[in-house]
Amino acid sequence: MSRYSTLSRRLRRPVLGLASACALALAPLAQAAWPDRPIQMVVPFPAGSSPDVLARAIAEPLAKDLGQAVVVENKPGAGGNIGTRYASKAKPDGYTILLTINGPMVTAPSLYKKTLGYDPLKDLAPISLVGTSPNVLVVPQDFPAKNVQEFVGLAKAKPGALNYGTVGPGSSSHLGMAMLEHQAGISLQQIPYTGFPQIITSIIAGDVQAGFMVPGIAMTQVKAGKARALAITSLEPSDVLPGIPTMASQGYPGFESISWDAIFVPAGTPGDIVARLNSAIGKILARDDVKQKMAALYFTPAPSTPEALTSLVVNEKKRWEEVIDRLGLSLD
Repeated sequence: MSRYSTLSRRLRRPVLGLASACALALAPLAQAAWPDRPIQMVVPFPAGSSPDVLARAIAEPLAKDLGQAVVVENKPGAGGNIGTRYASKAKPDGYTILLTINGPMVTAPSLYKKTLGYDPLKDLAPISLVGTSPNVLVVPQDFPAKNVQEFVGLAKAKPGALNYGTVGPGSSSHLGMAMLEHQAGISLQQIPYTGFPQIITSIIAGDVQAGFMVPGIAMTQVKAGKARALAITSLEPSDVLPGIPTMASQGYPGFESISWDAIFVPAGTPGDIVARLNSAIGKILARDDVKQKMAALYFTPAPSTPEALTSLVVNEKKRWEEVIDRLGLSLD
């Protein structure tokens, strides 16, 4: 079992429990009435993105389990909010499911208080967490700081002189660095980019000095010796990112910024369908071929009960709301 995050370990409990018991008890009823036509799996990000790759890794075995096609539909835009809103308004009949990330579920409500158009806790029902991954603090290969303490020391010596790349205000790449600024008492300059590939290119060129990045983009360049990873943002060391120390182990206890993907359905979807999907996802995430595909993205499978996923959304939403309110950040 992976040790890389207490979050992952806490939620990677066996799916066998109340939800699975319901699935076993109600499976004949669910199979008789549902599904009898293809199912739409909405991914609120572009084709080729990490959520898209995860969705396609799950869709094929899910189709075999349910006996109906599962068609991945990409509906990108607004950091995932557009596709998430679309799924939240779909008919709650089990024929629309959503695979999304933490941003639209836990930070977007605080960033878009007027214009979000959906309530993650009221308009969507949880199925299961899919997987978790820490972010990576990356700097240029020739950057003088070799660890987080040295990075903070340089930032304190020259307030405002160091800059960092983000994929936009309110993103995990922004909020993670804002959390470090607050805890370390430093001031950095944010440089927004359109995506992580552009950030790593600028880090390699030395145009920006740092960035909290998804490992799927960062680690290719780190392994090629073109950039250096100073830390990961899980509380514990990661099996999929071995040898990279945590922020917590470098003087910032409690520093955690985990990316996660999860599956939801529109609120009001019948309980027997929720239970059936939860059971199916749990079995799929235990498959070796799916684990390998997720490992290639630096994700660790973390199936959960619907109740555990609800708790995760509630707790994460509260935690990041405090950070966003402290920054006075609004994107409406």
